Amino acid sequence: MIVRIVKLTFKEENITTFKELFKETKHTIRTSKGCTFLELYQDINTPTVFFTYSYWEDESFLISYKESDFFKTLWPKIKILFAEKPQAWSVHKKEVLK
Repeated sequence: MIVRIVKLTFKEENITTFKELFKETKHTIRTSKGCTFLELYQDINTPTVFFTYSYWEDESFLISYKESDFFKTLWPKIKILFAEKPQAWSVHKKEVLK
């Protein structure tokens, strides 16, 4: 399993638009083949900064998602809302404490 963390920084005037897009598409993202978890976070001190956390069975599923027609249609709609270039990391979860 891999965890995908994406930092998204939006222009302030585009936050509502992004939230609406996420609300409309989150189910499709979450039910993409190989995706087992999806959450959206908003920074407490900098409200224009958001993070998505998603879990993928393995990197091949993430690659397939990014190559899908759905993603190729969605990403340009989100990309125009950015104030900064997004940052992304794919990591392995090493330990869970409960």
